[in-house]
Amino acid sequence: MAIGRLSRCTMLQRLLSILPKGVGLGSANVVNSSSIIKRSICSTTTLWKKKMPDRPAPIDEAEFTEVFLHGSGPGGQKINKTSSAVQLKHIPTGMVLKVQATRSRTQNRKIARQMLAERVELLEKGKESRVAIVGETKRKKKSSAVKKSKRKYRLLAEEKAAKAEEDKVEEQEELDEDDEDDGEIFEGKETSTQESSKKGA
Repeated sequence: MAIGRLSRCTMLQRLLSILPKGVGLGSANVVNSSSIIKRSICSTTTLWKKKMPDRPAPIDEAEFTEVFLHGSGPGGQKINKTSSAVQLKHIPTGMVLKVQATRSRTQNRKIARQMLAERVELLEKGKESRVAIVGETKRKKKSSAVKKSKRKYRLLAEEKAAKAEEDKVEEQEELDEDDEDDGEIFEGKETSTQESSKKGA
């Protein structure tokens, strides 16, 4: 069937070309929505992202030995009885790597080979290896998130302190107004008592 071979973007573009202009916009201004949707949905790659280096090539099987070991840790008696853990020894470097990420031996073998290739690449290339670049990117993201969080809470604390200062000023103004009102009442009482004493005299 021809439709199965079309990409999602092509199908969407054809659908939008069949529909009348402005369908589904309701009372909004009628615009050519197909061009907007084509642009936003069909762009699959983000250009601003830094391209990561490719994953290292798998290591030749002759360069390492593979041993299956009994698993350990949580998972019950079954994990202790089956040989699902994988241990690889890289012969040229003497590096030993044990992997028990899952309960499946085949998945552990795949993960162990990938990790061994990454570690060998890290030894060979150093800071230019994929593992080092990914780790540096993660560290930068984490530090920027921490900085952002600190900045956010610092601004909140400053706003809170400013609000507390405003509240203090308002309270002081209210107290001053109350004192003035009390003084006026007291003066009124004094004048009334003086007038009554004059009348009595």
